[in-house]
Amino acid sequence: MPKRTDIRSILIIGSGPIIIGQACEFDYSGTQACKALREEGYRVILVNSNPATIMTDPDTADAVYIEPITPDTVAKILRKERPDALLPTLGGQTGLNTALALYDSGVLEELGVEMIGARADVIRKAEDRDLFRTAMTNCGLESARSGVAHSLEDARAVLAELGFPIVIRPAFTLGGTGGGIAYNVEEFETIVSRGLSLSMNNEVLVEEFLGGWKEYEMEVMRDTADNVVIICSIENVDPMGVHTGDSITVAPAQTLTDREYQRMRNASITIMREIGIECGGSNCQFAINPKDGRMIVIEMNPRVSRSSALASKATGFPIAKFAAKLAVGYTLDEIQNDITKETPACFEPTIDYVVTKIPRFAFEKFPGADTTLTTSMKSVGEVMAIGRTFKESLQKALRGLETGLSGLGFQKADDLSGLKPDHDAIARSLRVPNDKRLLAVAAAFRAGWDVARVHEACKIDPWFLEHMRELVDFESDLRGAQLDGELLREAKRMGYSDRQLAKASGQQPEQVRALRKHLGIEPVFKLVDTCAAEFAAVTPYYYSTYEDETETRSGQVDKIMILGGGPNRIGQGIEFDYCCVHAAFAARELGLESVMVNSNPETVSTDFDTSDHLFFEPLTHEDVMHVVEAIRPRGIIVQFGGQTPLNLAGGLARAGAPLIGTSVASIDRAEDRQLFAEMLGKLGLRQPENGIAKTPAEAFQIARKIGYPVLVRPSYVLGGRAMAIVYDDESLESFIEQAVAASPDHPILVDKYLADAIEVDVDAICDGRRVVIGGIMEHIEEAGVHSGDSTCVLPPHTLSQGLQAEIAAATKAMAMELGVIGLMNVQFAVKDDKVYVLEVNPRASRTVPFVSKAIGVPLAKLAAKVMCGKTLEELGFTEEVVPPYFSVKAPVFPHNRFPGCDFRLSPEMRSTGEVMGIDKELGFAFLKAFMAAGMKLKKSGRVLITVKSSDKRAILPEARQLAALGYELFATDGTYRALMMNGVPVQRVNKVHEGRPHIVDMIKNRELDLVLNTPSGRQTRADDGEIRSAAVQAHVPVITTLAGISAVVSALSAMARGDFGVRTIQEHHQQLPKRQVLAAARR
Repeated sequence: MPKRTDIRSILIIGSGPIIIGQACEFDYSGTQACKALREEGYRVILVNSNPATIMTDPDTADAVYIEPITPDTVAKILRKERPDALLPTLGGQTGLNTALALYDSGVLEELGVEMIGARADVIRKAEDRDLFRTAMTNCGLESARSGVAHSLEDARAVLAELGFPIVIRPAFTLGGTGGGIAYNVEEFETIVSRGLSLSMNNEVLVEEFLGGWKEYEMEVMRDTADNVVIICSIENVDPMGVHTGDSITVAPAQTLTDREYQRMRNASITIMREIGIECGGSNCQFAINPKDGRMIVIEMNPRVSRSSALASKATGFPIAKFAAKLAVGYTLDEIQNDITKETPACFEPTIDYVVTKIPRFAFEKFPGADTTLTTSMKSVGEVMAIGRTFKESLQKALRGLETGLSGLGFQKADDLSGLKPDHDAIARSLRVPNDKRLLAVAAAFRAGWDVARVHEACKIDPWFLEHMRELVDFESDLRGAQLDGELLREAKRMGYSDRQLAKASGQQPEQVRALRKHLGIEPVFKLVDTCAAEFAAVTPYYYSTYEDETETRSGQVDKIMILGGGPNRIGQGIEFDYCCVHAAFAARELGLESVMVNSNPETVSTDFDTSDHLFFEPLTHEDVMHVVEAIRPRGIIVQFGGQTPLNLAGGLARAGAPLIGTSVASIDRAEDRQLFAEMLGKLGLRQPENGIAKTPAEAFQIARKIGYPVLVRPSYVLGGRAMAIVYDDESLESFIEQAVAASPDHPILVDKYLADAIEVDVDAICDGRRVVIGGIMEHIEEAGVHSGDSTCVLPPHTLSQGLQAEIAAATKAMAMELGVIGLMNVQFAVKDDKVYVLEVNPRASRTVPFVSKAIGVPLAKLAAKVMCGKTLEELGFTEEVVPPYFSVKAPVFPHNRFPGCDFRLSPEMRSTGEVMGIDKELGFAFLKAFMAAGMKLKKSGRVLITVKSSDKRAILPEARQLAALGYELFATDGTYRALMMNGVPVQRVNKVHEGRPHIVDMIKNRELDLVLNTPSGRQTRADDGEIRSAAVQAHVPVITTLAGISAVVSALSAMARGDFGVRTIQEHHQQLPKRQVLAAARR
């Protein structure tokens, strides 16, 4: 049937900030859907709180609301916009849960808004554990033995029947949030209690543990005419018990028999019909007992999921785009496949290659975190690789992870030293799922284990283990060998990198590369075409392999190549992908062809139609140079993808790759502390007293000379990796080891720590002749808290005009001195009205999307055009834009994923995402940002205040304001006495070590609604950590800095004055000055 004409406007609910379990795959799908619906002539309204995504650009939808995704806020938008329909299936679990809440409250019925894509009853039937289990029974499919619980007593009753170990799965959550595997009563009660509190409907499924079973996923689409297609089968390498987001996965499924595949395919179709999915994509998950073939249904997601993004990129089949079109009435046979332009969407994709996805973890950011992989997701990103064989794609994925691996074998000696000699250690690493399990498998084979023994320990299917064993066995052929054409070609077809081969043969990678080229052993590029070459592919989407015929297409148009950021990680996330996408848009607008190189399946940059050419390849020197030689670009942009492409810049430049923008020499001048200090001296700019240490002894010497506390950090890292404030020699010794491990080939930086300084971030753009300030952001948290973890405000709310002018002048002077062409970010500290330069990054920063949306100027797009030769004057951007409203960026942390970890803010970045609040009133901008970040602030309640000695006087105004607003205040002894002496009504409570009942008891008993705790000295640091940990587990907001407390009190004061309004980003931008300049900038 044709598209619906009774619908004119559609509201799409986005997924909000990047969090573990719900990352940028939903921004990719939402962006694709907005594009598809606008192509069909619908007015698209979008609500999303995430500034870092392309999805919230003003050009993505007709009306873009950067507002908190809460039922109340979305209801305001619905009342204002009066859309005809709401599409909830493209915003992850956040979108589904918010839509259901609006349906249940009667708002949708009141306003006559139809839910499309999936009805409320369909969502509930799939997400409600009890209803889903009943539905599976009704259609003759088997589920795991289980019981639904709405209380701890219910759960105990199920446990009595099923026994240990047992799995707990909360309903209506994402990424397995709150769930887990319990092996004893204490774990069981902890996980059940946590799961009930996190579930939207206070429900958990308690089910039998299917340890060692094989796990599969099927990506399925169905339309209103009951056409159903299986887009992709995905097999988890890890057995049941590891969340699929944390598992290594392979597409298509490798170990199913044809009979098993057909049974699973039929079951998927049956599930779609039984649940009632009739216009969209879904993900069905199954488990199969390898001993007897018994198949059970685990769950299904009635929406576009994390695996949908992987399946889309693996097959080239645009699931989100087609799901959006199905939601407005099209059937699959009416939609054309964009890749072939010949086949309809009802043709099931067929692929003649193997795709491997490997998750990326960030346990190093969370000391003390449990690294065991369970049913609750813990990974922060993933990499995808395509090869002709499993071996090739596995090795490509491992080197694409960017964790120091070049493949499965021939690593640095210390990577495996803990596993090599110790069979017990190998067994432990295999039996307990963890992020190093592949290395443990390889170590076991090197230690002489056979496939059966390894399988018994880890339960990974023998098919995968056999391929890994063959890779390990091949190492002996390579080790010390004289590389000839036959051996070299076989190694490359098995996915070995030049770096591995160099390690094996005692050479340098450059020598192996030269030998390969001499022997004519070079990769070819194959097309991802959805149909195993049965039809010609129109879209140039490539992967490399070692065969004879290449399928790359060359034209006469000059090409600009953009290096992406690789897998998401803390410190390098979607913000950099945003910049890469804008670079592709810029190239197209300049009449050039864009070439994207990236390995991240979650992102918009790896969508098949974002760039003119897409190469799904690891971001290593070898792989990137292969693409350079294949397409001969006019220029290469390395400054937009974060630290990943920057780390490649020097080698690429030496190899003759045509880098454009800021030179490698200028980047090194900003990173090299000695050259940087000389530059600041030349310009007459201040920096904190500092030194460069190449050895631990030098670090001690510098620290004693400039005086503790000092800020210690490695160079050439992102996200504050191994950065810390240290107060004495003992602490310094510990952190030096971490700094060396994080950046072993570069010196350690030791800076004087400026206590109580205000940190300021500046984004600017330079064309070599003119520098224009993009935005000056004032951080709420003091200097010493990583900028990515700090809340910031644009424009600055406390800095004088004089200080802002001094900061702007310093930024411009440094940009010109460094010869910046493109974007630059500078971090300053202001202490006692003196401005200090902390660091300069002549590249895109993570704040570029936020600033762009705040000022209405697409900075990354303009910077890309500047790098291609345009001037800022030609682009119409010649002066700073200062908005007449406040924009607040607030971080979002993975507190609930790492129970027991202390989330005190520090120089090491730990946030996974960010949100944005915009309002004319600063208090409301804070309130919106905090709400969007998931902070539950109440208009009244009980507040605990416990601050360090130096903050006791400074906290008085906030305490008085809270009391005036009607909050009941509690404080520990020192803070209590300070408040009482100044006439603030407060009640005293015990610290943890002072006896019961104490603070933590009150938090666990839900007797507090807000905790304000600034970290104290060493003696009470343990108490403080326990307070914060308990608050996180009880979902009580906890604020750990004085400036942060002031911001929260400002938000509470705004809340007391009344409710906030909602405005589109387009409406905000209409208030900006110089509209003619901004219009020119968009060209």
